[in-house]
Amino acid sequence: MAILRCAAILWVVSAVGPSASGQLIIGHRGASHDAPENTLAAFQLALEQGADGFEADFYLLDDGHVVCFHDKDTERIAGKKLLLAQTPFDELRALDVGSWKAPRWRGERMPTLEEVLSAVPEGKKIFIELKSGPEIVAPMVKVIESSSLARDQMVVISFNADAIAESKKQLPHLKACWLCRFKQEKDGKIPPTADQVIATLKRIGADALDAEAVPEYFNEAFIRRLQEAGFSEFHVWTVDEPEIARVYRDLGAASITTNRPAWLREKLEKPESR
Repeated sequence: MAILRCAAILWVVSAVGPSASGQLIIGHRGASHDAPENTLAAFQLALEQGADGFEADFYLLDDGHVVCFHDKDTERIAGKKLLLAQTPFDELRALDVGSWKAPRWRGERMPTLEEVLSAVPEGKKIFIELKSGPEIVAPMVKVIESSSLARDQMVVISFNADAIAESKKQLPHLKACWLCRFKQEKDGKIPPTADQVIATLKRIGADALDAEAVPEYFNEAFIRRLQEAGFSEFHVWTVDEPEIARVYRDLGAASITTNRPAWLREKLEKPESR
């Protein structure tokens, strides 16, 4: 697989034309390589590292709160297993979600959508990943409508196609991108084809694809097919390998999401060694 991966990278790089410019560097769950993911500290650090914005994950709780967290339960991050959707906000808020990363982050708390939106400064973006289904959209709309952020500062993303469809229905003025994986599954299941992806994008009214950065599958031919179908914009995640980032930079990705914003930007700005 490693040999195939390298071959695919070399093929893509050799096939493209001149380098594109202007890609956004987006901090995955903030600067999550250095700080505890999905915390205000991680988002602030991503901005300090020069990211153009950050991506954050959101769940809808049974009590109506929309909180920033990735997993379905809190065991990995907080050391205590609580099911997110079924636990009251006050109980989740009491958890330390920072010290698992390092002692310096002790006391970080699970933020709400309101708090995360308030952490986005002028000129920066937030990619709002919906971890719940379409039921999260109406509560999210209430928060967004009370936010001072400009429309073009927010992008809604989700693997849940129905959540994207509902987002476009209730927030047609916000860009919404469908997230898609491209790694072959252990059971041998092959990732979706370009035509299958295009059919989903059209069905749900998505503005663009936000794709897993796997050049073996998501390559120049795939991207050209998207563009022919009217989807000229695409994004990629989660890229911590400079050679992969260069592939998608040269193919014209609108944004590259990474755990290491400053480090990856530095690598991309350096001339490639020959």
